[in-house]
Amino acid sequence: MTDSATSTTSRTSAAEARFDRKLIGPMVLGSILNPINSSIIAVSLVPIGRAFGAPTSQTAWLVSGLYLATAIGQPVVGRLVDLFGPRRLLLVGAVLTGVAGLVGTFAPDLAVLVIARVILGFGTCAGYPASMSLIRTEAKRTGLASPSGVLATLTIAGQTIAVIGPTLGGLLIGLGGWRTTLAVNIPLAIASFTVAAIFLPRERRAAAPRAGANLDLVGIALFAATLVSLLLFLMEPGVTQLYLLAITAGAAALLARRELRTAEPFLDLRLLGGNLPLLATYARMLLTMTVSYGVLYGYTQWLEDSRGLIAAQAGLLLVPMFVVGIAASAISGRRAEIRAKLVVGVCAQLVGCVLLLTLNGGSAIVLLVVIALVFGLPQGLSSLANQNAVYYQADTARLASSSGLLRTFTYLGAIVASALNGAFFGATASTAGLHDISVFLVAASALLLVLVLVDRSLRKTPR
Repeated sequence: MTDSATSTTSRTSAAEARFDRKLIGPMVLGSILNPINSSIIAVSLVPIGRAFGAPTSQTAWLVSGLYLATAIGQPVVGRLVDLFGPRRLLLVGAVLTGVAGLVGTFAPDLAVLVIARVILGFGTCAGYPASMSLIRTEAKRTGLASPSGVLATLTIAGQTIAVIGPTLGGLLIGLGGWRTTLAVNIPLAIASFTVAAIFLPRERRAAAPRAGANLDLVGIALFAATLVSLLLFLMEPGVTQLYLLAITAGAAALLARRELRTAEPFLDLRLLGGNLPLLATYARMLLTMTVSYGVLYGYTQWLEDSRGLIAAQAGLLLVPMFVVGIAASAISGRRAEIRAKLVVGVCAQLVGCVLLLTLNGGSAIVLLVVIALVFGLPQGLSSLANQNAVYYQADTARLASSSGLLRTFTYLGAIVASALNGAFFGATASTAGLHDISVFLVAASALLLVLVLVDRSLRKTPR
């Protein structure tokens, strides 16, 4: 290592040591509220359906409601973080999360429970964009150009929760029934509110009325209309639903016209249009999550329906994927470069999708474990790389809303993957259907690899 490189590493380590560690607790607690509620519901759907006598098509709204609220709410709350600061939004988010936990715990029917999940989606929106804003502010204060270690901590926390979420849900249901999976949000909300109130510094911001005047409510409403109509179509695509695409196009056109004529728009289209690297990151995230959730949903269902495994066995086969993902994030997290993470992650994703094409009803357990291990690499590398890219590429004044928009594309990918399952699987998750999905995912992975290789801006990212 050269003297210059050694000096740079020393300065980075020293600056990172000065990073206020009291902020880590509020950031991690705020950031895990959404992933824990996204994962814990997986084991709650069946008992909830039995309790209310509801079919799968209705209980699916417990998942879709959270996704819709989060996809819309992340950039909206991110913009509020940009205007009012992270502390206030984390406190409000914690209150909404607690309210959602109370409503869900005592929900008399499925409709009220879906409403609770929607409130939960909005309440858990603040954690990620607020954390990104806090990291940027602290990095500026300490002179830390690349807070990759702190960024990796957020990623690892979310991945860990994804692993333990279903297990925690099963334990809670065993102790007190499915309502405990909603009630758990009450102590989590209290803890999140308390640590944010104690450890986060108060923002020195303009008075609320003046800041509120800069909030583009019309733009937010048009953005929500565009996204809701699009997501509703993606969840149940079909000829009879084409009117939703017409609504999407109309709302998007009005949104573009509004934002281009507004002094302080909710979505600064001029800024986004001039930031091609950031737009490329959003496109990568959409493709990455389409493949990731396509495997998580489709492969898992196939394991149970066609490979003949019980739910517990299928869950155990996913553990190696998450373990490798956490390890990959931990090992590579302190390195700031982005392109290498993406290349390795996407290549592993492509190899894994090709391996899915070799599966049949009698595939050996060893092959299933190998597939899980291969998909663990993109699980740990790709999301972390795209998160780091947004940190460097986004405009400083809009980092929180830009980070929130990254999460919107994450959930768009999840809903596209869910639509793939509906399109290619019939009454059961057949091997033929899995192969059809795999062909689509191979094509998506190949396109993703091309986007990574041709993006010259990735080579300029600070190391």
